[in-house]
Amino acid sequence: MPESTPTRDRIVDAAVKLFAERGFRGTSITAIEAEAGLTPGAGGIYHHFKSKQDLLRAGVERQLSRLDALRDMRWLITDLGDLRAELTIGARYILSELDSEAELLRILASEARTGQELLISAVEKIVSNSYTELATWMRSRSDVTLTDAQANAIAALAMGSLLSSRVTATVLGGPAFPVSDEHLIATWVHGTLQLLQNPPTLP
Repeated sequence: MPESTPTRDRIVDAAVKLFAERGFRGTSITAIEAEAGLTPGAGGIYHHFKSKQDLLRAGVERQLSRLDALRDMRWLITDLGDLRAELTIGARYILSELDSEAELLRILASEARTGQELLISAVEKIVSNSYTELATWMRSRSDVTLTDAQANAIAALAMGSLLSSRVTATVLGGPAFPVSDEHLIATWVHGTLQLLQNPPTLP
């Protein structure tokens, strides 16, 4: 990845913001230049990026680098000897990361369907790998021996509920969930604990 500079970072910030608001196709280079405080139409962006596609790549890769910890639940949630506390910490962290990466989520929601390999890979890293890491962590921390099917199903339900609590407002632009984060987390932890302690019988 090219060396970061204040101007380059400002351009990436502006591009991510506009891509999230207007979509990749709906965002022009001149609009990004104006948002970044550069002279529109002067071509200042091309001193740092070859193309708008190159700029999209830089923005997505930068955001993904900030989410590495989210994809490794085993590193994130240390063994505190209290599964309830560990789940609570994990849920708070995941919601915080989803909030901080709202622009990236909007970009992926609107652009991943274009089939660009970069964006498909980003969805895989953020969503699929997060489910896998959570399932792995659950198997290691549950007092009950979980099958792969049970761990995967519980992780899908757990991660999916946290993700959906943000998608409605952040990605779809609808109203936020009519429940506080504290109530959501408390209910999430209670339900996840119940599933880990008494997992469903699956074929």
